[in-house]
Amino acid sequence: MSPANAKLNAFPVFMRVDGEAVAIVGNGAEALAKARLLAQSSAVLRIVADAPDAELQDFITTAGAVHIDAAHDAMHLEGAALVFAASGDETLDRRVVEDARRLGIPANAVDRPELCDFFTPALVNRAPVAIAIGTEGAGPVLAQLLRGRIDRMLSPSLGRLAALAASFRAAAERLPRGNRRRRFWSDFFAGAPAKAIEAGEFARAHEAAHDLLASDARAEGHIALVGAGPGAEDLLTLRAHRLLMEADVIVHDALVPEAIVVMGRRDAERLPVGKRKGCHTKSQAEINALLVELGRAGKRVVRLKSGDPLVFGRAGEEMAALCEAGIAYEVVPGVTAAFAAAADFELPLTLRGVSSSMVFTTGHDLKGNSLPDWAKLAISGATVAVYMGRSVAAEVAGRLIEAGLSPDTAVAVVENASLGNRRRFHGTLADLPSLEARADLTGPVMTIIGDAVAGANFEHSEPLAAHKHEEAASVAAEGVRQ
Repeated sequence: MSPANAKLNAFPVFMRVDGEAVAIVGNGAEALAKARLLAQSSAVLRIVADAPDAELQDFITTAGAVHIDAAHDAMHLEGAALVFAASGDETLDRRVVEDARRLGIPANAVDRPELCDFFTPALVNRAPVAIAIGTEGAGPVLAQLLRGRIDRMLSPSLGRLAALAASFRAAAERLPRGNRRRRFWSDFFAGAPAKAIEAGEFARAHEAAHDLLASDARAEGHIALVGAGPGAEDLLTLRAHRLLMEADVIVHDALVPEAIVVMGRRDAERLPVGKRKGCHTKSQAEINALLVELGRAGKRVVRLKSGDPLVFGRAGEEMAALCEAGIAYEVVPGVTAAFAAAADFELPLTLRGVSSSMVFTTGHDLKGNSLPDWAKLAISGATVAVYMGRSVAAEVAGRLIEAGLSPDTAVAVVENASLGNRRRFHGTLADLPSLEARADLTGPVMTIIGDAVAGANFEHSEPLAAHKHEEAASVAAEGVRQ
């Protein structure tokens, strides 16, 4: 089963424990660790320990936990909502779990996942906000590492902001459903109330929230032209991710992977607008009109484009249409495919003493009668990145060689740059025409040409010439059969 479709064996839930008893059986460090974790809740701790060590005894006294100074007995578990077996003794832990199950109480045995009915998560506490990280008992250290990262990301004031939000929930429910209500909460958590809470000005935060409720200003539409990067979802920028989470509508190209599209809000409308080679579900004019329509309707829109919007992304036409219609927009850059392909090859696009300039182009630029100006730069040593050039590889190579670029100039080719299923090829300009016959290359292909390419790491790539020789042998064999 692929990671995207993997099933959880333990489903995460948040269980109410306010005023409920939670029983912990054990005398030492394991019992103390669980007691400290549960002390972050409003549960009533019941610690069964006939010989608690000094630290556990101090905790019981300080925390006001109920201490049952006796060896384990099933009657000590009665009425508990949860039970933790934390004695460190496998036989005793097993007996505690069995007793709990007979009483119909879920049980957890510390460091014995095979005995657990549930698992305790690593917890990031910003009460009433809680983030729980679980690994089904497989990697507690990993869970703690993740907890540390998330803890550093979240403001200490997040809990106070959530508490303020709870006090306004009933009033917000009276707002019209849909965009108006969603806009209130978006502005609440990202606008003046949140900033006031962060500054410790609670009265001002309360006033700002009331102002948002009272505001009847028409929602202004906003379009973000967002670069989705070359394909790998972890190359998406933080700003792009934030805008995806705020968007009412996501308008995306066909080359944007589903794994990135689903990073948006679950209830956001998703509109595919195609644009694969030979298969355009909408013309550019139709896309422009769609963005204007959504903006006039007051929608927050992410126009999600593969790579970078400003590199062969038709962003110029979309910005012109939005500007003419008076719709607010912004551009969020993404990692363009040329940079991802270079990273896949550990390839320096500029190299001191070899290449100090770079050209982004498409193979179709060479289909005219005159040689484009960038070809002169290639001949003078610039590194050339060719987008979408597989089907015209022979023409690209032929025109450049004809213009004076050496047939021995190094070439690197990547299909599906940045992704786990990427394929890398290397060779010379003279080998490049073999790409056109590669029917097995179905993903987007990036070609990098120039002397700087010679400094790449070709350890994990295939020679282009090998396929050229295989093709020649196949043609020869076919001729013999005829």
